[in-house]
Amino acid sequence: MDKQRLTLAVLTVLPLVMACGSETGSVSGTPSASDPGSASVASEMTGVHWKVDSVTVDGATRRAPAGTDVRIGDDGTAEGNYGCNRFSAKAAFTDHRVELTNARQTLMACEPGRMTFERTLARTLTDRTLTVEAKGDALTLTTDDGDRIHLTKEKDAPLYGTKWTITALGADGTATSLPPKTSAYLTFDKKSGKVTGRLGCNHVTAQATVREGHITLGAPSTTRMMCDTSLMHTEKSLLRFFDGTATYELDHQTLTLTSTNGESATAVAEQ
Repeated sequence: MDKQRLTLAVLTVLPLVMACGSETGSVSGTPSASDPGSASVASEMTGVHWKVDSVTVDGATRRAPAGTDVRIGDDGTAEGNYGCNRFSAKAAFTDHRVELTNARQTLMACEPGRMTFERTLARTLTDRTLTVEAKGDALTLTTDDGDRIHLTKEKDAPLYGTKWTITALGADGTATSLPPKTSAYLTFDKKSGKVTGRLGCNHVTAQATVREGHITLGAPSTTRMMCDTSLMHTEKSLLRFFDGTATYELDHQTLTLTSTNGESATAVAEQ
């Protein structure tokens, strides 16, 4: 298990810097009326959750971990997930191109595979001009060197019926990713009013009542297997969410549960 525990940096959305547009340019987030290319790119990219599928650098393609995404707002701010950490940036459109600058990110440590992908995506996505090519629900961003980021338009995942794979646990402002190959997930069923899943080692079933931003989980009924120490530690942490009420936040493909004592669990919708 990756035992690094790093304090999460607060995501700071940078103030929008208003720049004077030229005849062919545009200001961040608001394309110039005299630049139809930037207006077209902005309309294709903004207001959409883009799932990152892969990044190709120097001819080598890396598949993106679950939960990797990008979203650009109409106000010229961008946010998303590099593969492990959340990020924010400023977006500017010009002549069928987009540029993300002034990026800030959280500082959570994840398993090596996610961190390697994250570094590759961050270097390719930010602080360079990317040519935009949209085909239906697919989007390709290409650097001047020919490296490419492949994305797909994605709808928000519903709370009910989605398999929510736990990716990180946190407490007191810190977060730690789960050990590699850990099987921990939850699925909420509206009809039965129950949650089922796996906690790292054992399977679990409990009543689940969802109301006004809170989820009340009943006493858990679990199988009784014994696993290695890291999996049992994950399971013990997740069991503390049961027999109590936690707040929940649903953001696109990410679900965050926070208990009354400040412990948190982050999960992403299984692709």
